[in-house]
Amino acid sequence: MREAFLPSNRQAGLARLYAATALACVLAYAVPAPALAQDVGDMATSVPSGSQMLLAADTLVYNNDNQTVTAVGGVQIDYGGNRLVAQRVEYNRNTKRMVASGNVEVINSDGTKINSQHIDITDDFADGFVNALRVETIDKAYFAAESAERMGGVLTTFHNGVYTACEPCEDKPDKAPTWRVKAKKIIWNGEKKTVRFENANFEFFGFPLAYLPAFEIADPTVKRKSGFLIPSIIYKSDLGVGVKVPYYLALAPTYDLTVTGTGYTKQGFLGEAEWRQRFNNGEYSLKIAGIHQQNPDAFLDTTAFPSSSGHNVNSGSAGDPNKFRGMMGTQGQFAINSRWNFGWDVLLQTDKNFSNTYGIEKYNSSVHQSSVYLTGLNGRNYFDVRAMHFDVQEDTPDDNASARSGQQPWVLPSLDYAYIPDASVAGGQLSLNVNARVIRRDDVDETFVEPYNALTPTQRVRGIEGESGRLTAEAEWKRSFVTDGGLVLTPLLALQGDVDYLNASSASLDAIDRMATHLGEQDDMRSSFARYMATAGLEMRWPVLFSMASGSSHVIEPMAQVFMRPNEQYVGGLSVPNEDAQSMVFDATTLFERDKFSGYDRVEGGSRANVGFRYSGSYNNGWGTNAIFGQSYQIGGENSFAAPDLVNVGANSGLDTTKSDYVGLFGINSPNGFAASVSGRFDEQSFEIRRAEVKAAYSGLPVSLSAKYAFIQAQPLYGFTTDRHEVTLGASTHLAENWRVFGTGTYDLQQSLLVKDGVGFAYNDSCFTYLMTYSQSRDLNTREVSQTIGFNLSFRTLGDFGSSTSAVDTIQ
Repeated sequence: MREAFLPSNRQAGLARLYAATALACVLAYAVPAPALAQDVGDMATSVPSGSQMLLAADTLVYNNDNQTVTAVGGVQIDYGGNRLVAQRVEYNRNTKRMVASGNVEVINSDGTKINSQHIDITDDFADGFVNALRVETIDKAYFAAESAERMGGVLTTFHNGVYTACEPCEDKPDKAPTWRVKAKKIIWNGEKKTVRFENANFEFFGFPLAYLPAFEIADPTVKRKSGFLIPSIIYKSDLGVGVKVPYYLALAPTYDLTVTGTGYTKQGFLGEAEWRQRFNNGEYSLKIAGIHQQNPDAFLDTTAFPSSSGHNVNSGSAGDPNKFRGMMGTQGQFAINSRWNFGWDVLLQTDKNFSNTYGIEKYNSSVHQSSVYLTGLNGRNYFDVRAMHFDVQEDTPDDNASARSGQQPWVLPSLDYAYIPDASVAGGQLSLNVNARVIRRDDVDETFVEPYNALTPTQRVRGIEGESGRLTAEAEWKRSFVTDGGLVLTPLLALQGDVDYLNASSASLDAIDRMATHLGEQDDMRSSFARYMATAGLEMRWPVLFSMASGSSHVIEPMAQVFMRPNEQYVGGLSVPNEDAQSMVFDATTLFERDKFSGYDRVEGGSRANVGFRYSGSYNNGWGTNAIFGQSYQIGGENSFAAPDLVNVGANSGLDTTKSDYVGLFGINSPNGFAASVSGRFDEQSFEIRRAEVKAAYSGLPVSLSAKYAFIQAQPLYGFTTDRHEVTLGASTHLAENWRVFGTGTYDLQQSLLVKDGVGFAYNDSCFTYLMTYSQSRDLNTREVSQTIGFNLSFRTLGDFGSSTSAVDTIQ
């Protein structure tokens, strides 16, 4: 026997170089370009053509009698992005097997790690045997086994194996993970991309929870694999108990299909199917669902809502026990290029409440907005055009007075365009805005409220039956100057023009006439008109910075604005519709707005001054403070907020008098997670509170708290006849690491009613999440109580089980 031996002391560096060259040459003719394992389920993988093998070792031994080549001591083999590290590697040219031993670690090019004390494998890596194996996949899934064998290059069998997706505890590596699956055999099929468990036990926190004779999951390294998904359980009083079983079909890399069947104890079988397809520039989905209801009468007390024809009605059309209900929905979004996007979200259903009743994912919101849109964004230029329709999913019959579905508009279309030139204009900034909308409504949206100390009700017409359209263009220029004393002066010029048309039904005209009579106003609704608004303004700010001896710094900024404008046209006589400016909130955040209306249908007119100050403070201990306070004055012309329109938007707003109410805000925040703010609107004469909001929150360990109090004084002409007081509290506490209890509650002080409340219990770690919630809600009118129980268990890589939605929002 002849041996070649290189010592590892003084010649260690030279030995590594010789060893790398020698063994690479020997293996070059003996091993047909082997590649290290990509993962245990697919150990034979191709490497880039032309890849060279690099070997480093302390000692290299040639045994020509036994036809072996052995590398000993700090062996490292790199080949095609894969790496093998071991204390000893021996290659037998007769059997064409390679044996690695001593703290063996294989790191694949994708990051998968394989650890063992002994690996015996053929030179083409197709078959082999491994003792005391541990595998860590790229997505942090873990296998361990007493032994494993590999056959045919694609099938790996673990004997007495363990699988989990929980990372081992660094402090206690022998501690049982949150969950794991122990099995006599774990068979990983690298071709089918599946993992099969035979004679398995599911353990939870180290305790056996369930015996599973056999089950199969997708390869944890595979993101898409056909097969059954984990089922879920659903309960609703009108549906009964439901078991939902989805099946996923990975048809191609770019498209897939999910088919779901749900059996309800009260209503029968619900079928769903969702098709998804992806492209280089976007994706779309198509979903259909349908059911033949066994008990349509379960949805409404039909005696409470008789139809005009005398027949009882409900969302499932009572009287037909096999009534079919269904939906079709589609969503999509595509990037035409780097600037333009096109998309849609469309829902069609047999009745207005099907998707909400059966909780059809992505279409079950109480108000679903169907839309088709085109959006463009380039620098400071923005374009958006879309067609919209609002589906109010409610269980009120269509012919009931409180039904809202027919009152929702079709918007065909809505256009927004904004342009800000990059170059300055006359030393200042010019901005251009264009807005257009066309609205069609099937039913007039009208409501009555009872004002205080009045015998006749006041009517509001929130939406006109028929069609209306408007085109608005607006230009604004402003420039800032800073004086030597630090005063900032910003002159402003603005011009807005509108062209409107209206084709109202006789029912709408009758409603408007009744409202005008009740308010003592003239009914002057026009079929078409044009109007304009020109504004010249000046803003003056004087920021003053000062520091305190304690190291804090403060900025106080007295501020005043003056806007000179003509009167708003076509107001005071119920002359124009108001579709997009119905929300009116005057507070500290809107004090210094040029136009305080929320939309384009109303335009603030008359001359006005806004006066107040802003403040911010910063302290060296990390605390911060901020404040705003001020008042607005109508200094000339007609006050737009005192002029009624179809919704009385300015009534009781605090701006409907010559001197507005005072508005203010004060907030604090701290580095330890505490923040609080108080804001309000106060009567300009008596300083009586008209509107107030107090918020406080603390976020930290082990407790997080939140509290909110809101008060809004009655606004009878605006639709709210009584004061509104509401308190909302929330809390969350960590009982121990990963364990949490939380709860929320909202109490209406005016109605003396707990509107909603809920509690929950949760556990969360890197591989398992558990959530259990219980909530109650009460109707303000009937005080009827509805209860919901929700739970969800999520095992990483295995799937989710439980309710489809949580009953209570968690408090982070």
